This record gives sequence, structure tokens and C-alpha cells, in this order.
Amino acid sequence: MSFDPKNMPLIELNNGQRIPQLGLGVYKLAAASAADLVATAIETGYRRIDTAALYANEAEVGEGIRQSSVAREDIYVTTKIWHDHHGYDEALKAIDESLDRLNIDYVDMVLIHWPAPAQDKFVETWAAFQHAVTTGKVRGIGVSNFHPMHLHKLIAAGGTVPAINQVELHPALQQPELRAYNSSHGIATEAWSPLARGRFHNEAVIVHIAEKHGKTPTQVIIRWHIELGNLVIPKTAHPERLLENISVFDFTLDEHDMAAIATLDSGFRTGPNPEEFN
Repeated sequence: MSFDPKNMPLIELNNGQRIPQLGLGVYKLAAASAADLVATAIETGYRRIDTAALYANEAEVGEGIRQSSVAREDIYVTTKIWHDHHGYDEALKAIDESLDRLNIDYVDMVLIHWPAPAQDKFVETWAAFQHAVTTGKVRGIGVSNFHPMHLHKLIAAGGTVPAINQVELHPALQQPELRAYNSSHGIATEAWSPLARGRFHNEAVIVHIAEKHGKTPTQVIIRWHIELGNLVIPKTAHPERLLENISVFDFTLDEHDMAAIATLDSGFRTGPNPEEFN
């Protein structure tokens, strides 16, 4: 079985790109299995893959794309640059290195992985990203793990407003203020760790909603992201779960479901605080 990509909602970004709302994240996906999993995901119906230099699997992601039967231009590829390549020249170098590893002509989206505020180079890095768009090597640019204070500094410098802000976001960390800030500036919110690394698989509220809809807890949480309008990139290393994760467009959550999930927000993070992580 597979998912028909025609049934995937597309989100229009502020740069005019239309991006599949749900994609595959490959964080900590072992290089030995990444190519096969990516190829299988594409054959299953995924049309968006999210990787990063830090994940050490860009080469395998590129190989998986080439192994699939789907044309490169029909697959939306995101990567990210790490702290060690902040600054104008270093950022341009990082983009070239990612392209070499991926072995593709361009990336659809490149993100600053973390603001690393102690370095205070993300505005300079952003200038390099804007230049990279003019070269055709990059089609879209955005950020990851940026709080409003970081976004304000970036936007105040002038130039391109980020198309995406990818942040940790799940039922225990719902970040309504950050989502509202993004929305007010035309920035799409994308959720990483959207399942909180399995934290809610046995949560009574989620299990009850799943039973009500005849779905799995995982599907309920992913659908919750869809209802909020988030871009979402659930990761799995298990090919059999690829179809489960993407099969969330045949049901909806009602207002009672959404209100119940809202009660789970506790501020819990699976990753570091962006204001402190450098």
C-alpha cells in the first residue's frame, strides 16, 4: 500500500514555494539504512525529506532520492547548517559542502540550524543565505530553533524574511506565542520532534482520542499538528511505520479533541533551549 501524494495538503510559503505539509525527518537515521528508507518513503508517497549536516546522512539521503522512481523536481529537500559554519564565508562553504554530499544541483530549503546567540553571527549567516538564493543553489531559506528575539534581530537587519522557522513542537511544548509570532510575520511554523520521542504513546488523553477515531496515538498527534497548520516531519527508522505516519488525512479532530490535547502543554523539552544552546 502507498499514499497518493495528490492527497497531501500543500502550504504556500512567503517566497511562493508550495511545500507538502507532512514530510520525513531523518534525524539520527543511521547512514547504513538511510538511503533505502528514503527511497521507500518516496515510493510510499512522501515528497519532502528533511536532513541536516549534523545528521551525517546527507549523502545517503541524496542516494535514496536517486534510487526512487520520482523525479528530483518533485521532491522537496531541506538541509541545515551547523554552528561551526556561522558567518558569511563559512555559511556559503557549508551550503556547497551539503550540495556535494547530497549530490544534487540545488536544495529547496536551507535552514540555520540554531541561532547560537553567543556567537552572534546569525545575521551575517543570513546574508550569505540570501546570496545563495541568487546563485540558484538554494531555492528557499529559513531558520530553525529561533525565538522571537532572534527573529526580530534578523528581520530588523532587512532583506528576506525567513520562509520557515522549524522548532521543537509537540503536545508537551505547544509554543502558542512563538507560533503566533511566526504567523504574524508570514513565517511557516515547522515542528521537529513532533511526537516528543514517543512520550505520549500511552498518554490517556491521546489514547482516548485515538480509540474514538479508530487511529493510533501517533496518527492523532500528527493530525493535531495538521489541524494547527504546522508543517510536520515525523521521523521513523522503521519502513512499516512510514504509511502509518502519513495516513492522517482521512479524519479530523473536533474542538473537544483539540481542547483536550491543549491541556497537555507543560513546557517540557526533549532538546536544549535555543536561548542557551551555542
